[in-house]
This record gives sequence, structure tokens and C-alpha cells, in this order.
Amino acid sequence: MNLSLRNKKLLGINGLGRIGKLLLWNQIHLKNYEGIIVNCGRELGTSLDDLIQVIETDSTYGSIHKFLYGVVGPKAEIKILDKETPILQIDGVYVKILRKARDPKDINWLDEGVKIVVDCTGTFLDPLPTTESGKACLRGHLEAGAIKVICSAPFKAKAGIPADAKTMIYGINHLEFNPREHHIISAASCTTTGLSYMIKPLLENQETSRIVTASMSTIHSATNTQSILDSVPKASATDLRKTRSVMNNIILSTTGVTKALEQVIPQVKSIGFMADSVRIPTSTVSLINLNVTFYTQLNELGEPLINRHLINDVYAKAANGPHKDLLVFSTRQNVSADLIGSMAAVTIEAHETHTRTGFISFPPEVLATQGIVTDKTVEMPVTHAKIFGWYDNELGSYVNCLSRLCNYIHDKSV
Repeated sequence: MNLSLRNKKLLGINGLGRIGKLLLWNQIHLKNYEGIIVNCGRELGTSLDDLIQVIETDSTYGSIHKFLYGVVGPKAEIKILDKETPILQIDGVYVKILRKARDPKDINWLDEGVKIVVDCTGTFLDPLPTTESGKACLRGHLEAGAIKVICSAPFKAKAGIPADAKTMIYGINHLEFNPREHHIISAASCTTTGLSYMIKPLLENQETSRIVTASMSTIHSATNTQSILDSVPKASATDLRKTRSVMNNIILSTTGVTKALEQVIPQVKSIGFMADSVRIPTSTVSLINLNVTFYTQLNELGEPLINRHLINDVYAKAANGPHKDLLVFSTRQNVSADLIGSMAAVTIEAHETHTRTGFISFPPEVLATQGIVTDKTVEMPVTHAKIFGWYDNELGSYVNCLSRLCNYIHDKSV
């Protein structure tokens, strides 16, 4: 069967790993595209049935049938329209699989009719190199015929981020997208996505916008970058913990969330912000432990204006207003399994919001360095807050926001 998808509304996906497959699921559910072209870059298994099984099943979320229709719903119909190419039809959406090219410049998006490509390989993260370097790179997708490339991971730019590249999170700064200027877009990371929805409401509220300093730890589920069992470190490896068994350990790790967060919320640059990651042996749903110190004021009774009720109110209003559906305010006592598949960018665990207020003393000699002449010590009230936010770091939080960003960029570009 010679079936062409060129005249249909198409999305290209490069890579069928965790994010690639789940993005495919999400777009099949949304029906925003008539067809999806997935480049695997190689053969999968021994037959087309093996490939279908890879798409159809998932150890974390169950089957695509369960995702689309629930446990007791019907099975999504999967038809084989062209066995050789191959072309499938999954729940009414055409899915064409490419299996030859691994270098983005060799994937003929132009002939396929694809204009927007999401690179989900996690391999090509630097937006600067061109194909003239002789190495595979993100810009290869543009040379192959795509007009926009979305990277499903944070940029790792060795020589800076070029003017035509930008980091965007749907609902945070996606409206800054300019189709004439931006051709390579990073959708940041799952943690940056969840954290941005925790930080932005605080900065948008007058009382909580004066942040002195902040830090966060993400209690993060395992990823495929970790070892199943202990393994031998590669040459020049500096972090031996990454080679330890993900199944048996709590593992301290790093995160680049601070740098990415500054790219989507520039105000963060003025805040002394630190971040780290703790990997745990679960398959999905992670938890952000956000610690924020605010300049505060006291009321006529000497009580701080910033307290847990005010902070929870900030999130409750954001959840019912500008960040509706992507920020969820929960007063329940949740555990991680309760959030598997949640489509919110972050779910605030309001029950665990806590604050304490103290004072920073500025003696006369310190004030003098700022040109303030006095013989008295000035006491400045500050409030420290601890805020928790859940996020499904795969299908729910991240892929949902990535998918919405794809649709927005497509609609503005094509």
C-alpha cells in the first residue's frame, strides 16, 4: 500500500525512548495531528509486531489502551496500513516509523512533509553546532527540512546559546516565542517545569515577591541514565554514585535546574538560588522540596504578614486563575503513587507548607558600609518557608507541558 501523509498535519518525533513514546501517546490522545512521523534510526526487535508491542505497552503506566480509555474502557484500535514502511493507524492517528537515519541531517523531514520536530533522543543538546562540524547535531533537523526543532531536554551549550535558540516552558514563558526569531527551542527539564510553576506565583504576588534566597531539592525517581546494578565507572568519571545500583540506593546527584530556571524566569538571576537532586528507587513521580526566605513586614500586632496561610492562598488563587489545570492546589495528604499520570505541571502539597519568621541583626558598623549612620542595631524580619510540590516527571507533568508547547509552536509557525 503506497500511502502518503505529506498533505496531512504532521508532527515529527526523533527517538522512541521514555519521552518519545509518551509524547506519541499524548498526541494520539489529543488528536492535534493527523499523522506522526517517528524516527527510530534503527530496527526494533525482529518484526513489526515487536515494534507495536514497544509502542503499546509501558511498565510504569500500563498499556496505551489504559491511558486512552481507562481500565474498563475499549482497546485502542491499532491497524497496520503499510507493513513495509511501516505505517500504522493508532486510534485514528497515522503513525509512520522511520528506521534508517540516526544523524538528524539524514532524516528527510522535507520529503515526509514534517515541519515541527521534537528531538527526544537526549543526545543532541547543544543548539550552536552546525552540520559543517561533521558531527550530528540539533541543527541537522533544520537542514533536513524541519522549520522548528524542540529539544525535550535542557540545552547544554558549550559556547553559549545562539540568538535563534530559546528555552521555553508552556504556561510560563511560551508566549515569548517568535516564529521569525526562534528556530531551536528547549522545553527544559521535568524538574524545571515543576519548579517554575512553584516560583512564578510567588514572584507574581506582591507580598511574596521579595525573595532573599531560595534552594530546592528534588526527590527524584530513577531515570535511564542510572545503572540497574553497580557498574564500573568510565574513564575520567567524577561522580562514582551514578554507577551505583538505582534499585538499592538513595543517591545524591546534581541538577542543572537553576541555570534553566533563569532562562525562563529571568528574575531568578537576582536570587541566590541553589538546587540539588536525590535519586530514589521509584519509576515515576518526583517531589520538589522548595525552601524560600522572604523579606517580610510585621502587622500592628507584631505578626509577620507572610505565613503558611498567605502562601497557600497564593497557590490556591494561581491554581484557579492564570495557572489553572497546570498548577494544582491539594489539601489532601498525598503519596507519590497518587500522582502517577497527573497532568499538572506541579501539585502543591498544601498540608505540608510551613513558615517560620526570625530577624537579621544589622549592627551600626555594618549599616555604615551602606552609608547609613546610626548608633542602633536594626532588626530586619525575614520569613523562611518550606513548600512541597509533586510532579510526574514523565507522562504527566513533563510530557503534557512539552506536548502543549509543540502544539503552540506548530500553530504559530505553520
